[in-house]
Amino acid sequence: MHPKKERTFVILKPDAIQRGLVGEIIKRFERIGLKIVAMKMHMVDEKTLWAHYNKDDAWYLKKGERIAENKKSLGHTIDKEPIEYGKDIIRAMVHYMCAGPVVSLVIEGNNSQAVVKRLVGGTEPATADSGTIRGDFAIDSYMLCDTDGSRGMRNLIHCTDPADGEGAYDREVALWFTKEELHDYRLVTEAMLYDVNLDGILE
Repeated sequence: MHPKKERTFVILKPDAIQRGLVGEIIKRFERIGLKIVAMKMHMVDEKTLWAHYNKDDAWYLKKGERIAENKKSLGHTIDKEPIEYGKDIIRAMVHYMCAGPVVSLVIEGNNSQAVVKRLVGGTEPATADSGTIRGDFAIDSYMLCDTDGSRGMRNLIHCTDPADGEGAYDREVALWFTKEELHDYRLVTEAMLYDVNLDGILE
C-alpha cells in the first residue's frame, strides 16, 4: 500500500454531536489534506462497543487494582473485586457512547493514523495540548469523572491509535463499516499534495 493511501478510523462521540462540533472537527481533518472515504451517523449497540474497546481480564485487573488503591488511600470503602472496578471503566464508556447518535468516519492520507492522533490530542481534555481538538473544544478530566461517579470521559472523539500496533485499524473498521461503505476516489487537491510532476499548473 502506498503511504498516501493509509487509512484511520474515527468516531465523533455523542458530546461532539450534541455540541454542534461535527463540522468544526471534520474541517480540521480536511484542512490539513486528509480525505474522508466513509462516513455515517448512527446509534451504536453495546455488543459492538464492548468488541471495539477490546480489553482483556489482565487490563481490567490492572486498572481495577489502581482504582482500588486510590480509593483505599482516600479512606473510601472497597466494595467489589478490583477486576470489577476495571470493568466499570468500559461500562461507563459504553453507557456514554449509547446516549445518542455518533458519526463514524474512515479518513485517508499520508501517515493518516499519526496525523489524526496528533490533531485529536491527549485522552484527557483538561491536559490536552492547545491547538488539538480535545484541547480546544473540551474541558473534562479524570478527576471530574471520578467525582461525578465514574462516568465516561467526555472527550468528543475516538481515533485509531498507532500505539495499538499493526492491525488496530483493520480490527476497528471491520466492526463499524462494510467493505462496500468504503470508497476509492481522487480529490483534485491530491495533485498538489502528492503528484510528482506539477508541470501542468502553469497555463
